[in-house]
Amino acid sequence: MIYALDSNVIAEFINKNPDIIARYYKELEQGNKFVIPPIVFYEVERGLLVKNLLVKRRAFFNFCENVKIGEFNLEVWSKSAEIYANLSKKGKPIGDKFDGDVFIAGYCLINGYTLITRNIDDFERVEGLKFVKW
Repeated sequence: MIYALDSNVIAEFINKNPDIIARYYKELEQGNKFVIPPIVFYEVERGLLVKNLLVKRRAFFNFCENVKIGEFNLEVWSKSAEIYANLSKKGKPIGDKFDGDVFIAGYCLINGYTLITRNIDDFERVEGLKFVKW
């Protein structure tokens, strides 16, 4: 199985949360793989730069050496727009029209990835999205 990592899970990994680290390595031992959606890379990198957390930024880049960084394509952009429009029509949008969670959901749906997150409130509204709370 391929898991996509949300920024809140990566933050826990960088902050050396032993439960998250143990779970990550357990999944690797079972043959599962991980990917970082491009918007998640941006969210993590942006946060570390704004706070000038250079040691944690180095830890993040070390982590990225062992995890695939995904790419957006037109299919992902289109799916993300569809998710936003559908949820907005129901009166339950995820953030604003440029909210990263919409793009994370679209990325996971198009690629068939299961999202690992610590925040399921927004993602549980996205039809067909597979996710696991860590």
